Formats: sequence, C-alpha cells, structure tokens
Amino acid sequence: MAGGGGKAEEPQPHPPKEQLPNIYYCITSPPPWPEAILLGFQHYLVMLGTTVLIPSALVPQMGGGNKEKAEVIQTLLFVAGLNTLLQSLFGTRLPAVIGGSYTFVPTTISIILAGRFSDEPDPVEKFKRIMRATQGALIVASTLQIVLGFSGLWRNVTRFLSPLSAVPLVALVGFGLYELGFPGVAKCVEIGLPELIILVFISQYMPHLIKSGRHVFDRFAVIFAVVIVWIYAHLLTVGGAYNDAPPRTQVTCRTDRAGLIDGSPWIRVPYPFQWGAPSFDAGEAFAMMMASFVALVESTGAFIAVSRYASATPMPPSVLSRGVGWQGVAILLSGLFGTGNGSSVSVENAGLLALTRVGSRRVVQISAGFSVLGKSIYEFVECLLY
Repeated sequence: MAGGGGKAEEPQPHPPKEQLPNIYYCITSPPPWPEAILLGFQHYLVMLGTTVLIPSALVPQMGGGNKEKAEVIQTLLFVAGLNTLLQSLFGTRLPAVIGGSYTFVPTTISIILAGRFSDEPDPVEKFKRIMRATQGALIVASTLQIVLGFSGLWRNVTRFLSPLSAVPLVALVGFGLYELGFPGVAKCVEIGLPELIILVFISQYMPHLIKSGRHVFDRFAVIFAVVIVWIYAHLLTVGGAYNDAPPRTQVTCRTDRAGLIDGSPWIRVPYPFQWGAPSFDAGEAFAMMMASFVALVESTGAFIAVSRYASATPMPPSVLSRGVGWQGVAILLSGLFGTGNGSSVSVENAGLLALTRVGSRRVVQISAGFSVLGKSIYEFVECLLY
C-alpha cells in the first residue's frame, strides 16, 4: 500500500460464548401461539405489580383519589406497552420490558413536597398541577439519554463493561427492590408469605416431582401462584376473616377494597397532555436528570442480563447505545402522556426470563400488546389482584 500505511483492521464478529443450559426458546425462535400468549400474559402480570405499586404510592400524596389513580395506572400501562414495542422493534431488539422505574420515585416525591403546591385547596387541581410539573421535569430529563444514546457517546462507556461489572450491577438493582417489595408483604403476611412459598415450590420443585415434557410448572409458575393465592385471599375475604380487622389491614388484605373498577371506565385511551400543559422548573428538571442517569446505568446492566438470558450474542456497544437512546424516547413519552414516573428496563421481567428460560422476542411483544390494547383486561386483573 502506498505511503507504507497499514491496512485498516476489519471489524470482527463477537466471539461465541458458552450458551446458558436449557434455554427453550431464544430471541428468534418463538414458542407456539397458545404458549406464547400465556407467557406474554405472565410477563404482563409481573409488570402489572410494579405499575400498580408506583401510582398507588404517589397519587394519594399528589391529592388524587381512586379515579385519578386508576387513570394513572392505565396511562402507565399504555406507555409501558408502547415503549416495550419500540424497544423490541427499533432499539436493542431484545425481549426487554420497559416499564415504570422506582429510580424516579424519590424525585417525584420531592416535586410533590414542593412548597408552591401547598396552597392549593382543591385536591384534584393540586394533583393536576403536580402531575404537570412532573411531566415537564421528565421531558427535560429525557434529553440526557436521547443525546447520550443516539450520539454514540454512551457506546464509549459500554466498551469497558464486562460480565464481571454487569452482574453485580443487576444484582444490586434487584436487591434495591426489596425495600419496596418486602414491606408490602409484611402488611399482609398471611397472603404475601404463601405467595412466595408457592412460587418457589411450583417453579423449583414441581418440575422434579411431576416430570413432563411440556415444562408447564417452570414456565407458568407465576400464573399458577397468582391464581392460587388470589382464590385463597378471596376465600378469606368472603369468609369474614377481616371483618373486625383494622382499616389498614382491610385495605391491604381484602380483595374488594381496590376501588379501581369504580374509579375509571373500562375503555379509556390515554393521550398526550391529558392533565394539561406541562410546567417547567430548573431545579426539578436537574434532579430528574440525575434520576435519569441512574436509570441509564441500571438499564445498561439489565440489557446485558436480558441478552444473556435470551441466549443472544454479546451486544455490540453501538446496539446498546441505540437502546439507551430509545429508552430516552420512553422517558419522553412518559412525560408527554403524564405517567408521573420515568421508564427503565424492568429487572423483574428480566428475572422472569431466567425463571422460564424463554427469551423469545414475540412473547414480550405479546405482553406489550396486553398493555396497549387490553385496557378492559387490565382493569379486570387490577380488580382481582388489588
């Protein structure tokens, strides 16, 4: 070659890694449609738990009642399904569920406690004002991930990530959820503890006790556990076990105290700026950007875990950076629609991939379809579960 310059090295494909054992379906090998629909509904159930917990904690502090809480839950589910579809089609194209994130909850609470909302006498108007302020902060915060992702800057950071750094990251994120999950179990031990025991027993022991080539128990353990425990909780309710219990125990344990069915119509289509035009505050936007950066790091590790659980090849940094950009779009949509909370990769659903050993992209897209189109379905499920 003239000038003595060396030939530029051609980019090489990623070396193959040892596959995880007993992965039944990988990204591009979907299960049969009946099984895929059940698995998608199971992912939807797991996402539903996070989706209900966040508005249930935030909306009453904002001043909203059951009607506003049901509408926020509907909006959060709709946006989560839309973001999951966008991520699976245009982002990393992994079976990653994009849902509400606990990372943004402290920042949202700081907006709720802002002094400028304390003089509002009408609770519903106070709720709308706080929601509009949260929308503005989320819209500004979304630019961080959009710029870092689509510009390729985050690609330079992900080059230094390895399984040795990603595994502790995902583990610590999962452990952080205990702070919100286990206190909820303690509020109704007679229902929460059997749920955990039944889930572990069905997923880990039943496949060995009842051998079958269909892999029913290990794939659908969440559905079995939810149905069994809800029937048990309903029997306790109709049997009068909580008739003389304190009001807080009745709200937590009874199956007829959710108030979500009466609070909102069964068919409702969320739309952008449904709470009004967003308001912007520099301090709140900066705080939300810090939460967005934490969610960015959290989701980076979750993307790596999802690719491993789905038996995919290691993601190139460019693909991971593109997924981060689309996650920024997810936060932008959360701000436009008014979910009151930002979005990130669901660590719970990543764990469900490991539990079922089904990493099909179609399954996650079906779960997104339940969220986007099945509004009457999730109203019914919310009534049953909460």
